[in-house]
Amino acid sequence: MWKIAIVDDERQVLQGMKRAIPWEQLGAVWAGEALNGADGLEMIRETEPDIIITDIYMPSMNGLDMIEQLRKEGYDGKIIILSGYSDFEYARQALRFNVSDYVSKPISVPTLKRILSKVVEELTEEEVKRIKQGEVEQKLKLYEPFIEKEWVRSAVVGTLEGTYRSPDSLPRPYRYWSKCNHIAIGIDTVRDMRASQLPLTDWNLFRFAISNIACEVARKIFAAIEYTELHSSRAVLIVHPQPEENRGELEERLKELGMKLIESVKCYVKLQIRVGIGEIKQEWTKIPDSTEEAFRAIDSRTQRLSPNYEMYRYEREEKGSKNQQSVTLFPVKFYVEIAGAIKSSQEEEATALIEEQVKLLENQKAITPEYIQMQAGEVWGVFNYSLYEAGILLNDLFPNDLIAKELISLTDPVQLGEWLCSKISVICRSRQLRGNSKHRQVVDFMTHYIHEHYAEDVTLAELSEKIYISRNHLSIIFKNITGETFNNYLTRVRIEKARELLLERNMLVYEVAEKVGYKNVPYFSTLFKKITGMKPTDLILDK
Repeated sequence: MWKIAIVDDERQVLQGMKRAIPWEQLGAVWAGEALNGADGLEMIRETEPDIIITDIYMPSMNGLDMIEQLRKEGYDGKIIILSGYSDFEYARQALRFNVSDYVSKPISVPTLKRILSKVVEELTEEEVKRIKQGEVEQKLKLYEPFIEKEWVRSAVVGTLEGTYRSPDSLPRPYRYWSKCNHIAIGIDTVRDMRASQLPLTDWNLFRFAISNIACEVARKIFAAIEYTELHSSRAVLIVHPQPEENRGELEERLKELGMKLIESVKCYVKLQIRVGIGEIKQEWTKIPDSTEEAFRAIDSRTQRLSPNYEMYRYEREEKGSKNQQSVTLFPVKFYVEIAGAIKSSQEEEATALIEEQVKLLENQKAITPEYIQMQAGEVWGVFNYSLYEAGILLNDLFPNDLIAKELISLTDPVQLGEWLCSKISVICRSRQLRGNSKHRQVVDFMTHYIHEHYAEDVTLAELSEKIYISRNHLSIIFKNITGETFNNYLTRVRIEKARELLLERNMLVYEVAEKVGYKNVPYFSTLFKKITGMKPTDLILDK
């Protein structure tokens, strides 16, 4: 209901207005009245009406002075001026105060109804806009963590557009980047027998577990960190030491971090990782260089920091020396860009990226067939994971045994380029990919939300309201993309986190259950055994 207040020094006018206004028809109610501007000001402050009808000439404070004070205080409601005097100067001032109408007394009942109807219509339209704007702001707030993570990844690999690389463009949570140094630590999960046998649905959970482990370990050694996942098996951890930190002490901390990362991932998820450390950068815009150095260190494996750990430090190449380019994979930025092009079905962009890298390979000497096959396998792995994120299983388009045979036949850069471009063409023209890419964006948000809020009472109905898609339709989309139900995915995320906490042996079973969202401990124990094949107590007692 819209609230209307009337300010006029003639009591007869006040009473006549109250009788003449079609309250029910307008969907309005009476808010209050006053006989002068000063009393009107107080009444309006208390009642906060949507519409004010006021005279100009009144004792104590005239109508224009009252309006001016209200506008200074931030009142943004509608104001209609009724005046017994036709004065151009007053009308000009009224326009300056953004009044809705200026009408001479006496006013007829039809004219009053027409003016009020117009003002109510304006208020209704503005209210609809506010509601829509509120919904947009709510959506933006909801998606903000997701958007921030994408920004971090772009900043880390060098895909930010030029306008976003200035110091003024740093998002608020990352403005501290301008006051500290930066080092990229590359993390590459080794594709051993166990890792290669993991289905993609489980691989996502293991990546989630590795990200949790990496962040927990890193925060104990460095105060400021960011973590972002790249393509398939690779991720980047960024640490931000202070400029005044001693170089020797910093190197020791980096070494400690690398060793603990390798140990923790092996202990908690039974996977092996390699760690590469890039050079320190003073400017945040140089972080992509450190990222590239970190993975070059992993690929070349020349500067090993410890005989017992696969941990490598980037070694700057001397001019004229034999570099290790023959064993260095394509740049990190390329993998991120090609993954994005494949997911969005941009055939021309993906083909251009491949052709650019093939030209660089053609200019290199001593390129072996083994190296070509390694590059092909790495890019194919990126395609595989990217398509899974778009809701497509690559094996549905290309049988694994066929791809294995084709990979072995590749011996030079030209063959590599032609083979990849032919696969890109088939992938991007697949109806299945084009039909599911939008749905995958929805599921991306849902899985991200689950990983961030698994300890809370997360429901499909709640996400349905946030995403503005019906619950039933959302359930179907999630099942089609992930191959499992929403509740099953949520349960597996919770149990995976519970397993990590239990292996730390710092909490009792009931504490872990509550930490991951289960108040019923027997129910938690039943689920845990069903998914892991073990009781929660087995992990605590197993030394």
